Amino acid sequence: MNSEPRQTANPKWEEYLVPTALEEALAMLKERQGQARVIAGGTDLIIQLKKKEVTARCLVDVTNLDELKGIELEGDFIRIGACVTHEELASSSLIRERAAALAEGASQVGSPQIRNVGTVGGNIVNAQPAADTVVPLMALEAEVEVATATGTRREPLKGLCVGPGQCTVDATAEILTGVRFRALGPNQGSAFARLARRKALSLPILNAAVVVTLNNGGDTFQEVRLAVGPVAPTPFRARKAEEAIRALETYQPPEIARDLPSTPRPVMAVKVRSSAADMAACPSISCIVPWN
Repeated sequence: MNSEPRQTANPKWEEYLVPTALEEALAMLKERQGQARVIAGGTDLIIQLKKKEVTARCLVDVTNLDELKGIELEGDFIRIGACVTHEELASSSLIRERAAALAEGASQVGSPQIRNVGTVGGNIVNAQPAADTVVPLMALEAEVEVATATGTRREPLKGLCVGPGQCTVDATAEILTGVRFRALGPNQGSAFARLARRKALSLPILNAAVVVTLNNGGDTFQEVRLAVGPVAPTPFRARKAEEAIRALETYQPPEIARDLPSTPRPVMAVKVRSSAADMAACPSISCIVPWN
């Protein structure tokens, strides 16, 4: 497919460009000086354009770029192209075996139609507190790759979302090309849990992802990473809950209830259920901890 502009009668934008190389896409964005935006699946962007929440005279479609495709194991790390769809994530044997929480989160995004079109890169850049792939990626301590006119940078995922719908990646000048994280090993496991009013086509009231590492004997937690949303403006790591869970005896976890003041204060309740297969033989964990 060539990169000639398509003229469109849609009043929301004037040009729709389909570059075949990353450098070409970046040049298109630079030439239009903030009037163009990156589009991939478009499941959120098209709605935002119709509601006039964002504006763009030109859309640059990056779905044909090789750098944004594929799920690969690179040494000890898994790299996921930004245009990988939620369905591809959910069905990937590599993700299911080495990062189960991410496969579980991706499998619960929207409807089958949305999962087959929406991308992990779009889920990240859209920066919603309830993003079902961002929460497990945060627990996996992922980092992102961002291509700019001056080169490519890597930065931790946790710093990208600065507020609801606010991402540090500038979609009018930069392109998120991929996300990477260390693949989980034999003494590690992960799980994802989602609480919503119904099982499909509903934003979660709470979603949580946990990654645990057991000691060599498999009887205590060596490391616990717990990420949650949308109980704050951005997804975040629940550090106090991590500390409380890490202190548990692996096979006899009590209900954790931290002392709460008599006056009302924000709290979050996290319940992560897991099986021996998906969480390295760790049982159910329930906890109630202060939000902040």
